[in-house]
Amino acid sequence: MADSKHHGVLGAVYAAKRPEEVAALYNSWSQTYDADMSAAGYRHPTICLALLARHLPRGAAPLLDAGAGTGLIGEWLNIAGCPEVEALDISEGMLAQAARKGVYSALHCLALGGHLPFADGAYAGIISAGVFTSGHVGVEGLDELIRICRPGGVIVLTVKNTLWEAGFAARITELEAQGLVTRIEETRPYISMPGEADTVPSRGLALRVI
Repeated sequence: MADSKHHGVLGAVYAAKRPEEVAALYNSWSQTYDADMSAAGYRHPTICLALLARHLPRGAAPLLDAGAGTGLIGEWLNIAGCPEVEALDISEGMLAQAARKGVYSALHCLALGGHLPFADGAYAGIISAGVFTSGHVGVEGLDELIRICRPGGVIVLTVKNTLWEAGFAARITELEAQGLVTRIEETRPYISMPGEADTVPSRGLALRVI
């Protein structure tokens, strides 16, 4: 199922073809993003937070919010007492909104999908909500997250079904066979935005790095 029935900026970002196009769209959306996603009943952050809390010990640090946007997850991690969380996002405008919340120890304006300027095993845990989806990042963004997550650490992400069926599931199976990760939890498919009509389901995934 395509995402053509999304309207406004949301439809545009799902239809985007280039990283710079995605960044520009999110820059223009940054002022109203929180309110718009709240109205859509956006579920990805809550699902990811639940998975992270279940599988990563309290106090583990540092964490990376990969695709942090305006800092929705960072706010909640801060309330929950996570001692050090860094933000990564492709959009300077979204990171500017995140910075105003004062919950991140560092802000990185970077795109997922290529090499990231972080050391191997730099993070105790990584959370990536709503990033592996149409017009954003595909399976090509996964290996770098695994590289920068330390052995024993946890990566929590959401994956849209269209990506899952187009190679993401197969790549997870390969990574498990290679002994690089263990799939510790996979949710059943769910609708990420009940307020948007005809949306494609996604799933939440928790991986432990070996």
